[in-house]
Amino acid sequence: MKFGVVARRDRTEALKLAYRVYDFLKVSGYEVVVDEDTYRHLREFNEEDVLPLEDFDVDFIIVIGGDGTILRVEHKTRKEIPILGVNMGTLGFLTEVEPHETFFALSKLIEGEYYIDERIKLRTFLNGENNVPDALNEVAILTGIPGKIIHLRYYVDGGLADEVRADGLIVSTPTGSTGYAMSAGGPFVDPRLDVVVIAPLAPIALSSRPMIIPAGSVVDVKNMAITREIVLAIDGQFYTYLPPETEIHIKRSPRKAKFVRFTREIYPKYTMKIKKKF
Repeated sequence: MKFGVVARRDRTEALKLAYRVYDFLKVSGYEVVVDEDTYRHLREFNEEDVLPLEDFDVDFIIVIGGDGTILRVEHKTRKEIPILGVNMGTLGFLTEVEPHETFFALSKLIEGEYYIDERIKLRTFLNGENNVPDALNEVAILTGIPGKIIHLRYYVDGGLADEVRADGLIVSTPTGSTGYAMSAGGPFVDPRLDVVVIAPLAPIALSSRPMIIPAGSVVDVKNMAITREIVLAIDGQFYTYLPPETEIHIKRSPRKAKFVRFTREIYPKYTMKIKKKF
């Protein structure tokens, strides 16, 4: 069994726990690699065990951080590697255990007492080409000028679904329903559902409401303001400006995110976490 270790870079506690995990696994006889960013912020790891995330070829990745750290790992790794998330972030919807549970969780993982939770991702094509990361949470099409709305039409499976004047449009997975889409008025979506949420961001028209569509549907977005750039944001990790005429095509990715879980509990785990955090 081979492990990867990744830590949140801006918290000393996360980096120190990452080293303890690394040392525990090495002493237990397992092969362990560490990502370059973690090593850059804590030099105690053996340099020969350091690799870029893009080159990770392991059975499991232990991620010590918050949702942002997990999203960074998902964007950079090339393979569908199961992640065990240890919460050292603000929200921690994607993580599975708290820091004090880390070594108990590792023991259960090693003993095979877990299951794999698979989550859908979204793939974005710009003018027919896919050169941006897949989204685990959401694809957001945003105004390129703060304070200026954009005029968008979006189509579902070729049919016009709505035309909005708003700050943007969010296309979210069930995983992302507790993130940006929720702040735009979208619902919490049970992660077991195979659906996608489309949520206008601060629309002018009160009739422009979030909608839920099948995950197998295709969403096309057209910028009607032909002189105004827009911003494409993926999971809050990747951003790029798009010319007004860019054709945006969003569909379910063939790749999935995989998480190590020790319980199949959905309620109250997610709903009560939302209440506690907000």
